[in-house]
Amino acid sequence: MRYLSLILLYFITQIVFAQEEGNHPLHTKDVIEQQKWVDSIYNAMSVKERIGQLFMVQVMSENSDKVNNEIVGLIKEEGIGGIIYSKGGPYRQARLNNQLQVASKLPLLIGMDAEWGLSMRLDSTYAFPWNMTLGAISDNKLIEQTGRQIGEHCKRLGVHFNFSPVVDINTNPKNPIIGNRSFGEDRDNVTAKGLAFMKGMQSAGVLANAKHFPGHGDTEDDSHETLPTVSFSEKRIDSVELYPYRKLIKDGLSSVMVAHLNVPSLEKRRGFPSSLSKHIVTDILKDSLGFKGLIFTDALTMKGAADYVEKGVDGITPKTLTKGGEIDLMAFLAGNDVMLMSENPKLGIAKFIEAYDEGIITEERLSHSVKKVLMAKYKVGLHKYSPTGLYNLDNDLNRIKDDILYEELMENAITVLKNKNSLLPLRDLETKNIAYIELGDAPGSVFYDELKKYTKVHHIKADKLDGLIAKLQNYNTVVVGFHKSNDNPWKGYRFTQKELAWLYEIARTNIVILDVFARPYALNELRSIENIEGIVMSYQNSKIAQEKSAQLIFGAINALGQLPVSAGEFFPVGSGETYNSISNLGYGLPERVGMDSELLSRIDSVANYAVNNRMTPGIQLLVARKGKVVYNKNFGYHTYAKKNRVDFDDVYDVASLTKILATLPILMELEGQGSVSLDAKLGDLMEGYKKSNKKNITLRKMLSHYAQLKPWIPFYYATLDSVTKKPDREYYRSKRSKEFNVEVTNTLFMRNDYKDSIREIIKESELLSRLRYRYSDLPYYILKDYLEGFYDKSLHDITQDRYYKSLGANYTTYNPRKSFSLKDIVPSEIDAYYRYKEVHGYVHDMGAAMQGGIGGHAGIFSNANDVAKIMQMYLQKGFYGGKRYIKAETLDKFNTCYYCEKDNRRGVGFDKPQLGEEGPTCGCISMTSFGHSGFTGTYAWADPEEEIVYVFLANRTYPEAGKNLLLRENIRTEIQRLIYEAIIE
Repeated sequence: MRYLSLILLYFITQIVFAQEEGNHPLHTKDVIEQQKWVDSIYNAMSVKERIGQLFMVQVMSENSDKVNNEIVGLIKEEGIGGIIYSKGGPYRQARLNNQLQVASKLPLLIGMDAEWGLSMRLDSTYAFPWNMTLGAISDNKLIEQTGRQIGEHCKRLGVHFNFSPVVDINTNPKNPIIGNRSFGEDRDNVTAKGLAFMKGMQSAGVLANAKHFPGHGDTEDDSHETLPTVSFSEKRIDSVELYPYRKLIKDGLSSVMVAHLNVPSLEKRRGFPSSLSKHIVTDILKDSLGFKGLIFTDALTMKGAADYVEKGVDGITPKTLTKGGEIDLMAFLAGNDVMLMSENPKLGIAKFIEAYDEGIITEERLSHSVKKVLMAKYKVGLHKYSPTGLYNLDNDLNRIKDDILYEELMENAITVLKNKNSLLPLRDLETKNIAYIELGDAPGSVFYDELKKYTKVHHIKADKLDGLIAKLQNYNTVVVGFHKSNDNPWKGYRFTQKELAWLYEIARTNIVILDVFARPYALNELRSIENIEGIVMSYQNSKIAQEKSAQLIFGAINALGQLPVSAGEFFPVGSGETYNSISNLGYGLPERVGMDSELLSRIDSVANYAVNNRMTPGIQLLVARKGKVVYNKNFGYHTYAKKNRVDFDDVYDVASLTKILATLPILMELEGQGSVSLDAKLGDLMEGYKKSNKKNITLRKMLSHYAQLKPWIPFYYATLDSVTKKPDREYYRSKRSKEFNVEVTNTLFMRNDYKDSIREIIKESELLSRLRYRYSDLPYYILKDYLEGFYDKSLHDITQDRYYKSLGANYTTYNPRKSFSLKDIVPSEIDAYYRYKEVHGYVHDMGAAMQGGIGGHAGIFSNANDVAKIMQMYLQKGFYGGKRYIKAETLDKFNTCYYCEKDNRRGVGFDKPQLGEEGPTCGCISMTSFGHSGFTGTYAWADPEEEIVYVFLANRTYPEAGKNLLLRENIRTEIQRLIYEAIIE
């Protein structure tokens, strides 16, 4: 019977504790074991040791050993219960943390202000955006994930309490200490964000701390410098400032920090700090709100706190007890559990002991707080303490998953506040002449570089306003970036009067998009927005914020954000216009699109191998998946002289990629319009071919390289002197004239009429003896003539007007010397057989050179980013940037292998994967994929099934074409194999 009674008692106890666990935020699932541990530790402690648990001392891990030795003294002699870290790197903190824990008889409770996570990045950026930025996000699942990942950071570093989330409702733009640390001014939004953040962090095993109770949001004073006053009525504070606390407490908030504030409606004593107010801490927080978790004071070292000691509290004055430690005692008697950053912990502990001996602190009151501290220690695992591991700490605090989340957060936060006439996202790029103006005192170079990925954008500078306005006359769209420091959330954010004056004048004369990389309150300075067509709030000036904002302006990502605070007279809280992306290429991390960064980085070694072994002087390399560029790197130099490193803005001679970048898209457009058919015959399309031996050749066969056309005709060879083998004066001159006007190089001009000779040579050329697959350039000579005749303009003008300008492919052109500096053009060869000089800025292909640099088969110069745009347009079935260029069914026709059964892998114009063992791909790619390669070492390939675009640009022909080592060692296809091995979903 006695045995059954014990069992019954056990189950009743379990039920009682389980019920308490649901209400007590510091209870664990094994609450009985927790209680046993707490009681055993408490009972084994002396009074001094118990009191020591209530003190959390500030430690700066960057400080000298002397200072840290003082902390060790407090740990050993005073038995303090915890430390709060500030300043100093994670490695130093981890090492010091382990040292301090060893010095402590009972493991220390570690706290930290890690509101935005921890980072070991070299640029000293924080791991995640400020709370104000998070407040603009509608999807609170992202906020919860942020809380969790910050919690994981803390746990990895041995931090048990993170003093966040800030749930102050920031209704005062002039608040110097909250500002960016608040989720905003709407109580429901702040509450939802705070709750999500809390849940995420506590799910990682790190205890949350809501601050600053009862509400620090509406004050213009810095609580680190004085005692700010919050002068609202009790009713207002109850309905607004306390609102988040009710919700978070109900859902298991672990701790609260009481603010250093003067709140007259809640504390009648004039100028009395809230952290010392029994009415605020005990009557309201503990009794009225029912909070059972740990209560921390704000820093007791804050200026002004000591001024109120003489006023006493509950009969305790300096006359009652000896001098020293009064602030700590007053805070404890007010109801706080942990004295945070006491000015003199040793005196404070002595004061507590004296008060305990005098009966001012009762045993019940002492055990109430000390046991809560011990419960927290058990909950975070300090009953089974293990040191913080130092191995791989940098990687653990700088994870890919954190970078991914940062990207997602910024994409969801950036807010479009004004969008007159649906200016954003920018479309019809062929009609836009865009300038970028940089305002503010922080760099905007990342933003500018990202803008340039979408179209031609010029950075305009001037010392005086009138000079700037004069320069802007050539532009019809101006992007003004207002960039302020991202070093910390308290940095300045205001426009200067000069900047405002310039902004108003720029907007008066131009279409303007203002992009603000600072807190929203910067907009308070604006007195008029009438002439500003677009306003974007990007919140921060971090690298990712700048990148994502540029992508949003050009429609690569959706516009989703909503303003978390009111910003001036024009933008109330909740403002924000949304729009969907227009299918432009975006830029992001591989993991966002199901690829592995580490696996993808193996490409580096292959590219470096090619450069180091002189297979090509340099390489531009790009990989995109699912509409995002996830790998974009440059290797090597323009030449082996190693003077100019390969840059993103450099242009390469793409050789035969011209076929699919210039001739083919124009032809596909005509096919979609019904102007031509794949079954159309040359004799029907072109008058000159009606009686030729090629009159019955169809476009389908010709572009599939299945038309018995000769592979290549060396047109230039017939124009060389038979003895010297140099350009014959019959055909060339060293200076331009009316008769010799075809510019082969800047010192070699061909006779105008020889272009007609080339046409005749092709038309009269014999066909091969039998029908079989033979790659040939001749179809593209023929189609160049056809297209130029159809449109009555050069292929250069056709491609620019119909494709490149609207695509924003501003690095793609024939004859790049007319548009680019030579330092931005990669040379292709030192020609010792025709031009007898370095081929730099002129097309490498001799036949295209003899056509003035404009060939249907060769002549295009471009960079990897532009080539990717065109390939992505193909991948998206002819749609890009909000515009349809080619019908989807047309692309399907051209991306079809019509003669595979004849051992011909080619599509119509496009190359296709090999049918056997050897071919143009890695053999690990889908048969629906398509692309092309070029003689200079270039390669572009797209795969609809995996949604991959791969671009490889090189000048392997420099200094001489020689042996194609890139091809021999399968460099391009080996990289393609690594791309596919990096796919993880």
